[in-house]
Amino acid sequence: MGLFMKPRRIWVAGHNGMVGSAITGQLEARGEEVIKAGRAALDLRDQSAVEGWLRETRPDGIIFAAAKVGGILANDTQPAEFLYDNLVIAGNVIHAAHLADVNRLVFLGSSCIYPKFAPQPIREDALLTGPLEPTNEWYAIAKIAGIKLCQAYRKQYGRRYISVMPCNLYGPRDNFDLTTSHVLPALMRKFHEAKLANSPTVVVWGSGAPLREFLHIEDLARGVIYCLDHYDEYEPVNCGAGMEISILDLAHIIGEVVDYQGEIKFDRSKPDGTPRKLLDSSKIAGLGWRPEISLKTGIFMTYQWFLANGPAAAR
Repeated sequence: MGLFMKPRRIWVAGHNGMVGSAITGQLEARGEEVIKAGRAALDLRDQSAVEGWLRETRPDGIIFAAAKVGGILANDTQPAEFLYDNLVIAGNVIHAAHLADVNRLVFLGSSCIYPKFAPQPIREDALLTGPLEPTNEWYAIAKIAGIKLCQAYRKQYGRRYISVMPCNLYGPRDNFDLTTSHVLPALMRKFHEAKLANSPTVVVWGSGAPLREFLHIEDLARGVIYCLDHYDEYEPVNCGAGMEISILDLAHIIGEVVDYQGEIKFDRSKPDGTPRKLLDSSKIAGLGWRPEISLKTGIFMTYQWFLANGPAAAR
């Protein structure tokens, strides 16, 4: 049994982004009404605007997928924006949801909330048990604050606000800008451009040794909606693929999918980030959710989207 009667009116905050668009598509395919507000219509950093908009729309629930996101380089060079923007957005949306008497909210966090050297696979109770990875601690701290806000409104006011922690995500509508993107789309664009230029080598940051877990965005969307329907607890819940891969092996898979014939070199002078990050997703698995898209299939699907969207994919 789910937690809601259907159909519902759900506000997907961040509906134009990679995560939000996948969630929106799946909700609409199920016949549910998705409430949307783009950046031009609603600045989530504007407290009074968010409060007024939610008072008027009063959705049945909120899926909070809006955030300022980026990879190691973006986080490391824009710490103020990553901390401030994400703190303000989280505070405004969660508080405004409470004021508008919206009783159901799903907050999307990130696996970077966990300590750099957390025991693997990482359980939800590892939160705040050790220091964070320095290269993305600003974003992580803002996401931790969002989790704690959900817990605070749940504890004090009985709001049924929950938090879902995804692993590294990829898929259509990802950010392929080399200065702000995450590792998988950045590598995909590097290999693609090297192929077009007949470049003899592609240089990958770091040693290639770190292990990462990647989940296709459509699998995450299914997981988030599943939690909206079936999860109602104080603690956050992890949503991961359940397997990990080294950056070295990831680079070779992407090179194969792109059909790049040159040499792959690793620049060990660049940071590796967290050495290993695999989520323990046994809690969500116990609810009945499982990922469906294999990594190689997902990378192929993502590359086909990249090819079809041309300059827009490399924004």
